[in-house]
Amino acid sequence: MTTELERAGIIQFFKMTFELAWKVLKDYLESEGYMVKSPRETVKQAFQIGLIDNGHIWIDALSNRNLTTHTYDEELADKMTKEILISYLPELDKMYNRLVEEL
Repeated sequence: MTTELERAGIIQFFKMTFELAWKVLKDYLESEGYMVKSPRETVKQAFQIGLIDNGHIWIDALSNRNLTTHTYDEELADKMTKEILISYLPELDKMYNRLVEEL
């Protein structure tokens, strides 16, 4: 169980981390010769070439990140916090480790 402040912090740091993550993927893809413009295109291409494993989780994370930007309610925040900790954080870790291996 997390407090409202902890939930807010987890969500805020997730939004910032996801923004940086898709931009890193975009830069990597462009360095490999791919042309991607949006976060959704970037995620799809990264999945197609095997840079990320679970494209559907990344698309879900993108949708939820966008949703939290425009609305806030406690039930959504609670659900989002659980998704971040259970699903999104492990995917971000996998992406990081894969890119470290590439370097």
